[in-house]
Amino acid sequence: MTITWNDSVPIYRQLHQRVVAMILDGALNEGDPLPSVRQVAADYQINPLTVSKAYQELVDEQLVEKRRGLGMFVIEGARDALLKSERERFLREEWPMLFLRLQRLGLDLKTLMREADAEHPASKGDQQ
Repeated sequence: MTITWNDSVPIYRQLHQRVVAMILDGALNEGDPLPSVRQVAADYQINPLTVSKAYQELVDEQLVEKRRGLGMFVIEGARDALLKSERERFLREEWPMLFLRLQRLGLDLKTLMREADAEHPASKGDQQ
């Protein structure tokens, strides 16, 4: 897998967000080990301290735990906690700007859903 780093965001933050996305997407499940600091550093040619900093944030957020001599593991309830916090963050930070943009463009929910169905017909039955 090739990663393109965004120069405007620190690499440790981008790595943190990638792990968060993997947990939300189900690529990392409760109890799963995270790749070792050394492995990630080697794979992406970044400093091991950068990886450690990203992993430490995940520990501080109680999403992963260190197991001495074994590595880092996704804790039970991490995905549910992330879903809750990411939904709250979206509604607080992203939705207001998105809603204003939709209003400016004259788009409503029916139009958006119709466009989404046309773009991704297989997901039509997945709507809640």
